[in-house]
Amino acid sequence: MKVAIVLNTSWNVYNFRMGLIKALQKAGHEIVVISPYDQYSEKIIDAGCEYHKVKMDSRGANPIKDTALLFELFFKYRKIKPDVILHYTIKPNIYGTIASTLLGIPAVNNVCGLGTVFLNENLVSKIAGWMYRIAFRYPKKVFFQNSDDLDLFVRKQLIKSSVSEVIPGSGINVSHFTPDNNHKKNDRFTFLLISRLIHDKGILEYIEAIKSMRSEGINARFQLLGAKDIKHKRGIDEAIIDDWISNNTVEYLGKTDDVRPFIHNADCIVLPSYREGTPRTLLEAASSAKPIVATDVPGCKNVVEHKYNGLLCELKDSGDLARKMTEMMNLDEHVIRKLGINGRKKVEREFSESFVIDKYLSCLNDLQK
Repeated sequence: MKVAIVLNTSWNVYNFRMGLIKALQKAGHEIVVISPYDQYSEKIIDAGCEYHKVKMDSRGANPIKDTALLFELFFKYRKIKPDVILHYTIKPNIYGTIASTLLGIPAVNNVCGLGTVFLNENLVSKIAGWMYRIAFRYPKKVFFQNSDDLDLFVRKQLIKSSVSEVIPGSGINVSHFTPDNNHKKNDRFTFLLISRLIHDKGILEYIEAIKSMRSEGINARFQLLGAKDIKHKRGIDEAIIDDWISNNTVEYLGKTDDVRPFIHNADCIVLPSYREGTPRTLLEAASSAKPIVATDVPGCKNVVEHKYNGLLCELKDSGDLARKMTEMMNLDEHVIRKLGINGRKKVEREFSESFVIDKYLSCLNDLQK
């Protein structure tokens, strides 16, 4: 089959979907990637994919731009003539599904996470719900990354449960993210948060927790790894980030194409996010046998079991985050190591990339019948 994969960034395709793409290619499928052009687009082409760029603003809603995206996807789909289209992220899921439906091309969607759009009952959430309700009448299959998101969509009557299924996020390559068995607990316990610098990831709560712990005389290292995203409507102002850096509030590590050495050098991974699908950074941490401190919210709590492979803290509560981080660093080293080992076992048991690949291959086989 000719399989089109549509995402909001080429970076996302290359970093999170290449395992699936390689498996589909191995099964004999021709892969077409449709995404905005960035530095990873050429790598996608080098991987043997046909590539088409599209204009797509992933940082917010604009009726004019979004209408233009609908028409652009319609004409690209009509030209490419794929046998099936795999949509990921909000705008491809909505506008891509409408375009594919108009052309009679089957769509398989993946709800990677709801962000904060459904956390509050307001006009934005009502519009988003209305658009999902229209678009999600038509996909042949919709994969969700956690049962909380699926239950919410069914409860709000945005989708029929008969076409829905939960899969473990994008999965994780457990052979690529492996434990560093030589790591010893750092003399200064090291916390690491890996994320784009936007409010929804709990960055401000992390900073406040750091300040609180320092005021208590706690001598730990606090690191932050991830790209600044000041153009995002919920991005953190660059002047604020620069102030953190200049005042040594946090050790900012910039961004990287390979997070593994940073994970290996840390003692604990932190993610105080407001809501997730299945957070990739936590899968990477658990697969690397690192203990985790994360919020007790959908997505995070699917990866972290409290006191089994990490600790869960309250949402938007920097005080509780500080308490859980302090509790983690005060654990005996053998307990910390045991939490990491448990996380590795959990990922191998529930989140291996092979599970996700098998679901997609099975879905495509069903569509061919």
